[in-house]
Amino acid sequence: MKRLDLIVSERELEPVLQAIDQAGCSGYTVMRHVTGRGPRGAVSDNMEFSGLGANAHVIVFCPPELLGPLRSSLQPLLNYYGGVGFVSEAEPL
Repeated sequence: MKRLDLIVSERELEPVLQAIDQAGCSGYTVMRHVTGRGPRGAVSDNMEFSGLGANAHVIVFCPPELLGPLRSSLQPLLNYYGGVGFVSEAEPL
């Protein structure tokens, strides 16, 4: 099983979730209003009322054969809008 962690702007969350669906993944988890610091500095949710400035953390678990289609559908969005994604191995308990 693969685990994909995405940190994206909440403004771009909908196309990211559509890309996950189109890749054939059966589900995901979304945590909104994620803050932290990255290479470009701190990210805050100070503009929470509009959704601007806040990030979301999306977690996807998928079988290895879906990783290619998932990567193909998400990479253009990350390149265009920004955001990061990391893939790791996941093992059920």
